[in-house]
Amino acid sequence: MLQEGMQAPAFTLADKDGKIVSLSDFRGKKVVLYFYPKDNTPGCTRQACAFAAAYSEFEKKNAVVIGISKDSVSSHEKFAEKYNLPFVLLSDPELQAIQAYGVWQEKKLYGKTSMGVVRTTFIIDEQGKILKVMPKVKPDTNAAEVLMLL
Repeated sequence: MLQEGMQAPAFTLADKDGKIVSLSDFRGKKVVLYFYPKDNTPGCTRQACAFAAAYSEFEKKNAVVIGISKDSVSSHEKFAEKYNLPFVLLSDPELQAIQAYGVWQEKKLYGKTSMGVVRTTFIIDEQGKILKVMPKVKPDTNAAEVLMLL
């Protein structure tokens, strides 16, 4: 897992519109980078909607919100449209950023073990350094906790 104070790993992925987005595009702003398991699931929807509801507060703090999952570009497009998500959603089907940030881990559910994305949020400063690592965050309180830290 990445540590606070480390340089955030660079990535370049497609957003919900198929536009190519890189972490370096956001130099000079704080980046709230959150990894989540899957579009349109209950916890991920609550987390995304909480970030959307607080979006203007993030903007006031010169912060951008980026959500990453392994869902497809078209899945992200539908998810963002359905819930009016105003922030960037990036598609990582090859697990490029997901593995670079160490959030692809073994998970246990109902006694079954599988690999998947562990819900994790990173706060990255204006120069691309990791300010805060928040592992295994709760979907309902993550956005509010991040705002308090900014």
